[in-house]
Amino acid sequence: MNEEGEMSSILLYLRDRLLYLVLIIGVIGICVTLYLLEKSRYPGLVTEGTIWYFIELSLLATAIWLCLDYIRQRSYFKQLKEALSQSDELKAAVLIQSGVTAEQKQMATLLREQHRAYLNELGRYRRQQELHNHFVMQWVHHMKTPLSIMDLHLQDLLQGEQAGSSPSIDKLKELRGSLQEETERMSSGLDMMLQTARLEKFELDAQMRSVPLHELARKAVNAHKRLCIRHSIFPRIDGEAWAETDEKWMSFVLSQLISNAVKYSKSKPGGKQLKIRIHALDNGSSRLELTDEGIGIAPHDLPRVFEPFFTGENGRLSGESTGMGLYLAKQVCAKLGHVLTIKSELGSGTTAELYFQTSGIHQLGD
Repeated sequence: MNEEGEMSSILLYLRDRLLYLVLIIGVIGICVTLYLLEKSRYPGLVTEGTIWYFIELSLLATAIWLCLDYIRQRSYFKQLKEALSQSDELKAAVLIQSGVTAEQKQMATLLREQHRAYLNELGRYRRQQELHNHFVMQWVHHMKTPLSIMDLHLQDLLQGEQAGSSPSIDKLKELRGSLQEETERMSSGLDMMLQTARLEKFELDAQMRSVPLHELARKAVNAHKRLCIRHSIFPRIDGEAWAETDEKWMSFVLSQLISNAVKYSKSKPGGKQLKIRIHALDNGSSRLELTDEGIGIAPHDLPRVFEPFFTGENGRLSGESTGMGLYLAKQVCAKLGHVLTIKSELGSGTTAELYFQTSGIHQLGD
């Protein structure tokens, strides 16, 4: 610490103890007044030298105490100055380590805990930002595929027109079906991007009420009706139950589960079943099971299906998976207080189970 900094620390130290100094001078003044009263009452009992000796001794003791106390805390003031000079850096809060008094030690502990909490929050934010950036880049990449396919179809039509030939009815039907499929894929991708953005402000967007799960499942299936027909997938809904949930968010979850079921079932030949079973339980809870007859999930991939951007072997083979559908579905269910689990057997199919707990709604505010 330079001389200017040293003087500044001394002045700061003395200013903080100004009340103590005033109190000490007041006590010395009272004692001197008593000495003078005794001298006037009993002349010769107390001399002026004794009074001056008392004053000088008291001031010397005070000065020695102040010096020793400042020396004891000098390193603390030095670290405080250094921390203030680096206040724009993250490490500034942990520079203060040499607390002497109980108050200083508690303050240093508080700063360290606040610094740790800040770093944890900053790390969480950075992970979310990296996750979001990764998802945006992957989403843009996947959106280029349907655009490219649609562009190829348009080029084929233009080339046919230039050649003077008109496409057949079958060709037009095939073109229309392909364009509809690519449009639905883009719409699904846009919806996933929108829900990802809304997930950060989930509590402001959620509206909890009693929802008929059978009606919700029927609407979700109808939204994928054309794809089911195209790939010979026959959905079936059994049972009825009501659950306390958010209709819009749960529609998104069911849409992701059905979309996955279609995606990993369409490559199998012949007709496939898509069964949705809804159960009302005795304790007031309810359960929804969605079972497909698709290609299933490899056992070593199953524990990671809810991780962001994890596609597994089947996802890499299909080339359509973003690895975000099940992750977002799991996040939504966790925020709503519902439980989402996945069971699968490779080559036989996959079952997604949604458990709606009666107490799950109270977790929304946590």
